[in-house]
Amino acid sequence: MIAVTGANGQLGKLVIEGLLKKVPAADIVAIVRNPETATAFQQAGVQVREADYDRPESLEVALRGADKLLLISAVMPGQRLRQHRTVIDAAKRSGVSFVAYTSMLKADTSGHVLAPEHLATEEYLAGSGLTYALLRNAWYLENHMGMVEPALQHGVLVGSAKEGRFASASRADYAGAAVAVLTGAGELNRTYELAGDTSFTMSEFASELSEQTGKQIPYNDLDPDAYRSLLSGLGLPPMIVEVVVDADVKAQQGAFDSSSSDLSRLLGHSTTTLAQAIRATVRSQQ
Repeated sequence: MIAVTGANGQLGKLVIEGLLKKVPAADIVAIVRNPETATAFQQAGVQVREADYDRPESLEVALRGADKLLLISAVMPGQRLRQHRTVIDAAKRSGVSFVAYTSMLKADTSGHVLAPEHLATEEYLAGSGLTYALLRNAWYLENHMGMVEPALQHGVLVGSAKEGRFASASRADYAGAAVAVLTGAGELNRTYELAGDTSFTMSEFASELSEQTGKQIPYNDLDPDAYRSLLSGLGLPPMIVEVVVDADVKAQQGAFDSSSSDLSRLLGHSTTTLAQAIRATVRSQQ
């Protein structure tokens, strides 16, 4: 039986959908905080169990009978490591034998503000005695696609990445890799650097957006403080602002670029391209 934490999240839902194509619904456990929001899973025959990263006793109950677990990283920086340790400990007590964890690309070297908690979780899992897989997801194409609408509205794409490259892939790609590992396509005690097949700069992003829309959208590279002020002025939460700005700064140092083919190999096909992502985003806004 395969359990997935955070199953109601955007990544979790895609993982459940992928698992339904591979294993019987009754062998899938969707772990959610509010079962009332998971009726679609229940209708599909998936076991829906209530649990919370902050309630260890609920996790132990939810994980009973599960052989494998996908631990989707928690949301709140500063709380993640404690919560992840709680899940891993509960998995051990419940008899889970294999845990896959959604980490971030180059967690051991990237220097991104989110990396330390990911790396500490990796180390805790590796030392737990459980077999594991570390799924180091690169930046999500969906993160970039959130910039399309304002770029078209204001006629400029802004950032602070200079010529830093992003080997981004789609959320569906990362979900597909998780499904592959959970259903036996991967190797035990392995770290996977999961990245898109082709990386791009923000200037190349702007060029692709311009070509697809017929509008001239230049890329305006701002210094980090100016970019931070701009994002804050748009009303984004401080935590999100810092994550986004730091991603651009660290991209200049290669933190989000990779030549790894782990992702496409697990998927059995090429990853989603920047052009495909932009095309889908533009169409959805028409």
